[in-house]
Amino acid sequence: NILTTCVVEEDNSRLILPTSPRRASDITNMVEVFVASKRRGFLSLLLVVGFAVQGFAVDRSKFRTCDQTSFCRRHRDEKSSSLYKYRLTPDSLEFHLPSSEQKGEPEPEDASLWKSFSQRLLGKGQKPLDPYVRGAPPTLTGLLVNVSPDSSSGHKENLHWSVHAMSDGLVRMRIHEVYGVEDSAGKAFESARVTYDELVLIEEELIPAKHAAWMRASEHGDYLKKLVPPSEDINNYTALQYGDTKDGSDKNMVLLIRFAPFSLFLYREDQIETGPIMTLNTQEMMHFELRRFKEGEENTSSKEQAEDTESSSDSDKKDDGKSKKEIVGYWEDGLAIYADGTREEKKAVDEDHTESHRKLTESSALDREGMWEENFQSHKDSKRNGPMSVGMDLSFPGSQHIYGLPEHASSTVLRETIGDGAHYSEPYRLYNLDVFEYELDETMALYGHIPLVVSHSTTTGTSGIFWFNPTETYVDVMQKDDTKGKSTHWISESGIIDIFMLPGGSNPSDLYRQYAKITGKTPLPPMFSLGYHQCRWNYKDEKDVFMVHDTFEELDYPYDVLWLDIEHTDGKRYFTWDSNNFPEPKTMQERLWSQGRRMVTIVDPHIFRDNNYRIHKEATAKGLYVKDKEGKKDYDGWCWPGSSSYLDFTNDSVRNWWADQFAYNKYEGSTTSLFTWNDMNEPSVFNGPEVSMQKDLLNLKGEEHREWHNLYGMLFHKATGMGQIRRNQGEDIRPFVLSRAFFAGSQRYGAIWTGDNKAEWSHLEIASPMLLSMNVGALTFVGADVGGFFGNPDAELMTRWMQAGAYQPFFRGHAHHDAKRREPWMFGEETMRLLRKAAMARYALLPMWYTVFREAELTGMPVMRTMWMQYPKAEQLFSVDNQYLIGADLLVRPVTSAGTLESEVLFPMEDSWYDVDTNRVISAGNGSESEVKAIAVASDLSKIPVYQRGGSILSRKLRLRRSSFMMKKDPYTLYIAMNVKMEAAGTLYMDDEETFGHVKRDEYAIASFSASRTTIENVVEVGSGWATHVDSMKNDRMIERIIIMGIESPPASIQNNSGSNIDFEHDAVTNVLVLRKPEISALSRWVINFN
Repeated sequence: NILTTCVVEEDNSRLILPTSPRRASDITNMVEVFVASKRRGFLSLLLVVGFAVQGFAVDRSKFRTCDQTSFCRRHRDEKSSSLYKYRLTPDSLEFHLPSSEQKGEPEPEDASLWKSFSQRLLGKGQKPLDPYVRGAPPTLTGLLVNVSPDSSSGHKENLHWSVHAMSDGLVRMRIHEVYGVEDSAGKAFESARVTYDELVLIEEELIPAKHAAWMRASEHGDYLKKLVPPSEDINNYTALQYGDTKDGSDKNMVLLIRFAPFSLFLYREDQIETGPIMTLNTQEMMHFELRRFKEGEENTSSKEQAEDTESSSDSDKKDDGKSKKEIVGYWEDGLAIYADGTREEKKAVDEDHTESHRKLTESSALDREGMWEENFQSHKDSKRNGPMSVGMDLSFPGSQHIYGLPEHASSTVLRETIGDGAHYSEPYRLYNLDVFEYELDETMALYGHIPLVVSHSTTTGTSGIFWFNPTETYVDVMQKDDTKGKSTHWISESGIIDIFMLPGGSNPSDLYRQYAKITGKTPLPPMFSLGYHQCRWNYKDEKDVFMVHDTFEELDYPYDVLWLDIEHTDGKRYFTWDSNNFPEPKTMQERLWSQGRRMVTIVDPHIFRDNNYRIHKEATAKGLYVKDKEGKKDYDGWCWPGSSSYLDFTNDSVRNWWADQFAYNKYEGSTTSLFTWNDMNEPSVFNGPEVSMQKDLLNLKGEEHREWHNLYGMLFHKATGMGQIRRNQGEDIRPFVLSRAFFAGSQRYGAIWTGDNKAEWSHLEIASPMLLSMNVGALTFVGADVGGFFGNPDAELMTRWMQAGAYQPFFRGHAHHDAKRREPWMFGEETMRLLRKAAMARYALLPMWYTVFREAELTGMPVMRTMWMQYPKAEQLFSVDNQYLIGADLLVRPVTSAGTLESEVLFPMEDSWYDVDTNRVISAGNGSESEVKAIAVASDLSKIPVYQRGGSILSRKLRLRRSSFMMKKDPYTLYIAMNVKMEAAGTLYMDDEETFGHVKRDEYAIASFSASRTTIENVVEVGSGWATHVDSMKNDRMIERIIIMGIESPPASIQNNSGSNIDFEHDAVTNVLVLRKPEISALSRWVINFN
């Protein structure tokens, strides 16, 4: 905390900095700004003592709350419920037979799939009713009517409703506007609301259910009586039974539909007696604001009209009393830098403004403020179609534990935001934002979001709801007193109501299989990306890079990737290099690659508006940028380079153009060992509202930014990955791209990190819950920056963070440029050894990590799992997020507080557990699916509690190497942990670790190990691409040692396939049996016999 005042004298000109910067480097930056503004040199510079650096804290005034957001304020807490009363009209319903049931049967006029489908989905002039929808066609369609006498639009409100029954129990419900129909003024919208199925959904996986039956009261009254409460009229209900078999399957589902008030109830057919697993709109919170024409509508409130605000295209001026000062730049937190070197100060949250909103709406069900124009600070958001919000309540009866809605700096289990005893006062917000210095235990929006909620209970198993809407969304979590379950209330700014119901099952893997069909799975990353990554903002030049690299080499400290932040470029012009500091980038990369290391450079989405910059010049000429709200000019926002334009990544041609920029002849200085980091892709705009783009900006199709905001970062991530694939001949090398922003489906494109965390124990502690929440959302290749981005960790915190990071999927150390250097050797010899030990544990387990990632690629199951994902009956574990599992077999309990010598670990008693350091049993299982045992375990600074599950077999590589590439042909050691039945099993997945050969050419092998009291056996599945030459590869996949835990007494002898004895030794204290040099390959079929 250096106290500083800067006084600069130039003739009679003086720059005085009386306000406190957060970082010492702010002083230098302010002086540089002053130099630029004066455009001449200084005569003298004097630095004197003055003020302290402020502590970390998010500037809350920069980010809206629900009460400051008109659509959330209008609809939260049932404020508008009297305006929306929906009824599904029975006479409008039409049933569309699954195509599989039409074969060989007559095609009556009213049952023809195509005729019925085409009649319903084709409007006047044969225009598609909804040209944006993809996937399975509707099974049941109808008209939904708002029967409230006081609708928000003031006229009749009809909506199209459809249910799409799909394979594997999935069901989708869509509600969207009727368009092409004139209103009372004779006006009509001639196009559907835009949605983005083709950018997110896996269309080929969304296939119709093979069987569906429409259960009507007139024909199936007895069936409906099993579902409908006795006090209610079955004629007010209908149902859809569907599945992949007609009769007797435990996979069939039943969707019960109530006409009025409109609501839905989803049942598993074999568990009807336990009640519905989820319900929709049972609390009648649904609303759907129709688009409207401004003529004849009440204009904005007098309060809004009185405000002298500026348009979104002129948002550089500030209303803080300094608006007359010249603004020459912005910080990442959105605060302005003035030409005289001073900067905009943080504002307090306007509590009076919030209170005025509350009083304004107390007497009216419809809050009209902000319906056509909305102001936040100096920014104005114009709404050309008026309010377009949609929302609904979605509930999980009987479930007390729901999860999901990443990313928030909060617990993995979702906590109440409304009602008596609510933990939070604000709903969970889903709006991708660059939140500078974010705080913990908050529902504030962060960098990325996935609108998925997962429920788990012992009675209803695992189920989930995917709210497919990429617009800004708020979600309240409530306790359902009537059913002792949890309820959620979703409020989105725009889009449609598009809900995927995931029935899951008793095993959480059922839900993740289903969700993978909607948004995809995580592709197997290249092996090097699972190693350790060393990053800093910024390694300043090639000499610095070589110093860091060489020191890792000298210390035998393993790492795989060295990263360069924005300062490596020529003035933040991406795809370029600073020729002074990085004059020979290819030579630099080749030197690191000669020792098995790769490099990563940052490439952000903002493009410096410099006409001499090739990327900007070409993008401008081709018209690839996001436009202003008139659709005429390229949007101009401020980011790291200064004045910047933003590419429209919602457009396929723009994504293709961007991908082409990674070609080696275009990205000069790049090589095959260079990969990419995508940052600032929320998108971050320093002078924009909430440090992002204005919502009324337009993409190249004329669609408002509000409609696709949360997709932007994912599509940028996708385009970059495409570029890495295309740059290589044959498009055969797997990409690696790290992104900060994300949405549902981002798991298909690469890794994600939790953003700019802090070097504090609390941020280490929150890392596991945040990462687990992402994994609940099927975003599994994730990590938190080791050591914390801001600040300076001491040796103890750095050690604990390195230990924890070694057991998270993405493993990177990173630091801010104002932080002290924190490479592993900067903390002294003793600490360096502890840090290296943690990294070595990661590298030894790379075969296991790779195998678990392969499982994720095939099944959709997360890599980093909450305890309940593997132990769904152990209710004591349902809220636990300070320990977790890697795959099914490693239990990890990071140490997250200073001075810890002992930690409590909760062990599921269904299995036994072995300490990975001592190989001794720590908890002996008894087979109970529900019982949990708490044990205090030693955890001094040299120890992170990690345990292998009894009944598992894990593969390690124990030879110390300096990178994963150098380990490629190293032999394996098998770790066999016996269960109470003296059995164990496990797999080892193998391929070339870097190409797409495993999916393109079946070039892979899977070793399946099993062990009992008398044998250890390996059965190998070899892909066709390896089958012809697998014998030549066996020596590169040898097993040099087998360690068996839980063996109380040694065998008399051990023989291999040929009957030769294998050397072994037994430790009677630890009950560990070690077989040395068994001379077997993981690619061979073999049996080892115990006598």
